[in-house]
Amino acid sequence: MTEEMVMSVASEAIKTTIFLAGPLLAAAMAIGILVSVLQAITQINESTLTFIPKMVAVLLVLVLMAPWMLEMLQQYAIQVLGNAGEWVR
Repeated sequence: MTEEMVMSVASEAIKTTIFLAGPLLAAAMAIGILVSVLQAITQINESTLTFIPKMVAVLLVLVLMAPWMLEMLQQYAIQVLGNAGEWVR
């Protein structure tokens, strides 16, 4: 296995991880900012107030994006397992 192969596999792994985790993290961050702004406006300083909206948003994004995420993960697995024979040589 050459250095170029290792770098391409690592690059694809990082890119796939970012694509899979990105929507969930973006939803959690957006809801967190929105709740923080609402807390600042109303001066309610309850630290547990952000937990439930973030959890609901992440769950909703996961349900909506699950087919796309599964397809992306399958493509990556097929690519990695399909090229495993070439990497062993």
